[in-house]
Amino acid sequence: MTDQQKRAARLGLHGLAAHLDDAVSEEWPEKLMAWEEEARLQRSLERRMKAANLGRFKGMGDFDWRHPKRVDRRLVEDLFNLSFIEAGVNIIIVGPNGVGKTMIARNLAHAALIGGFTAQFASCSALLNDLASEDSATALERRLRKLCRPSVLVLDEVGYMAYGLRHADLLFEIVSRRYERQRPVIVTTNLPFTEWGATFPNAACVVTLVDRLIHRCEVIHMEGESFRLKESIALREARKKGRST
Repeated sequence: MTDQQKRAARLGLHGLAAHLDDAVSEEWPEKLMAWEEEARLQRSLERRMKAANLGRFKGMGDFDWRHPKRVDRRLVEDLFNLSFIEAGVNIIIVGPNGVGKTMIARNLAHAALIGGFTAQFASCSALLNDLASEDSATALERRLRKLCRPSVLVLDEVGYMAYGLRHADLLFEIVSRRYERQRPVIVTTNLPFTEWGATFPNAACVVTLVDRLIHRCEVIHMEGESFRLKESIALREARKKGRST
């Protein structure tokens, strides 16, 4: 079987594959297979985008690199080559509210989807609450296995509220399972690791949880005032100026 016949067979065009020799001098078989491949890639991307739950977000072209007082731009831009995915390297983005942590995380997940990988975005609090509400061990196990499948899992806003022991154990289970499979987690948090004990009070797994997150990871430290607050003030000033005019 020739490469072209194998290509047609992979696309499910078995009749064409069987008779490709008869159409070798024609242009349409190549066009047909190219159209089918393009359509399948588009459908695959649409399915993966829907499953990722990224929501609406601005692209990195709109990111104001001058706003954060501290951010390693070279490190962030290097991550978009996506080598961290196959290497199983976690990405931890640490900084105060409103400096662009979630924007970077969403864009990394989106880049992974464009690159042919799978991804899932979730608010950490909402996800853990949802998992904790599962009323059977079977259903919980099914959900945990599902969270291990995406090439990239984004856990947004870890540390914005305190969690109980149940939530700590669930987060530990997610991170541990993905750690064992070398599938990266992107975490955004407002707390340095030394303060995670306050987020998970009395949870014995915190040290091991942090250890598995940072074993293979890149840490992006961000500092600065809230961009949303800055934007809100600018809009208010613009409206005030418009009224006075």
